[in-house]
Amino acid sequence: MSDPSEEYADPPESLAGRLLVASPELTEDVFSRSVVLILQHGAEGAEGVVLNKPIGASVDSVLPGWQEGASSPQQLFQGGPVALDSAVGLAGVRGHRDVELGLKRLFGSIAVVDLDAPQEVVWPEISGLRVFAGYSGWTKGQLEGELAHGAWYVVDAHAEDVFDPTPDTLWRRVLRRQAAPLAWLSTYPADPSLN
Repeated sequence: MSDPSEEYADPPESLAGRLLVASPELTEDVFSRSVVLILQHGAEGAEGVVLNKPIGASVDSVLPGWQEGASSPQQLFQGGPVALDSAVGLAGVRGHRDVELGLKRLFGSIAVVDLDAPQEVVWPEISGLRVFAGYSGWTKGQLEGELAHGAWYVVDAHAEDVFDPTPDTLWRRVLRRQAAPLAWLSTYPADPSLN
């Protein structure tokens, strides 16, 4: 097998701020029917978080005090298979002014939260909060290879996708709002053999 960094050597167009929607054929654990928000993407690789995989643990179980401001469902989400012992916090930032202490705007109204910052400084500045255990990561050329093989569909993100209160249906709803034929995949059965 060839080295993906050699096959996709040209710097990619950045997908930061966009969504990767798993194709129905991608059935690998956390990525099965996943919707991934790309946080950063460049020549050296990409990082993102899976938006629709709550793990049933409260946010306070790993980050005491952050549960209060977490968006519904107030659970920890699995951001991906990498560094599951670390936490990534994303917040919706109000307005277009510069963000304050404890927040770093990534794109649009989405910011990463410094989870060591005083909560009383962060709460007034945000409109939503989601905390992820781990993240999804791709090395140089890896994501480009997966895209070329049809593992993911790249679509525009809406800020409400990040803080969606019903993550179990997010995959279908993101596909449904796309133009045909991509929208038709929203009806793809979880188990095609039962069709």
